[in-house]
Amino acid sequence: MRTLCLLAVSAATLLAQTAPPNEAGISLGHIHFVVSDPEATKKAWVDVFGATPAKAGNLDLLKLPGMFIIVSKANTPPAGATMGSSVHHIGIAVKDYAATKAKADADGLMWRELTKDVQAFCTFPEGVTVEVMEVKDQAAPVQFHHIHESVPDPEAARAWYVKEFGGKEFTRRGPSALIPGGEVDFLRSQTPQAPTKGRSLDHIGFEVKDLEATLKKLEANGVPINMPLRDMTKQIGLKIAFITDPNGTYIELTEGLNKY
Repeated sequence: MRTLCLLAVSAATLLAQTAPPNEAGISLGHIHFVVSDPEATKKAWVDVFGATPAKAGNLDLLKLPGMFIIVSKANTPPAGATMGSSVHHIGIAVKDYAATKAKADADGLMWRELTKDVQAFCTFPEGVTVEVMEVKDQAAPVQFHHIHESVPDPEAARAWYVKEFGGKEFTRRGPSALIPGGEVDFLRSQTPQAPTKGRSLDHIGFEVKDLEATLKKLEANGVPINMPLRDMTKQIGLKIAFITDPNGTYIELTEGLNKY
């Protein structure tokens, strides 16, 4: 069933940059890196995964099927890497593991194999951990796969994403919430991890069909709004807002990102 879902998502994202939204009007949208050397980060994603550069106003975008990668310059050095924060790593599925490893090696990136010839952790610039996993039967050569959070209570973390973002309950080595474009998975940590804001992976993003209505629902559910709706359509073509999940993952909600 999971393979069929991945194939369906892959086919959909070949036609649109982000997956069609779920019944809650939400899909995965972007990962935002705020780093000391944006050019090094962008180069790694282009070299290893073939990400396509684009622009949204003054924002530097990199396109992967099912997801945008956004890279910004940090005003001060990031507070830390992904490991040690609530987002432990992100996952990318590839059709050709060996070819991807060769590209990472050529860029001098650290490669730690987890399952021989199938799965590895690759350390990207400024301590961003990316899980690379081979999925030979997916439609695209490279496909966004998951966000993996490290949390004290994985079941409660999943329940939040199911309630607030319409995720579908799933299990992949632990509790997961399926959201169009991929999934949010949860590892158990013995202690709470550091919030993502201010680290090299500063926040994750979800694209929403109706941002105003989504924020009203979140507020009604008692979710604190870190930054209320801002209409940035003239500057970057987006409406945006920020919230934080119960485990410290900073989340941007966007409306309009899919058109890029």
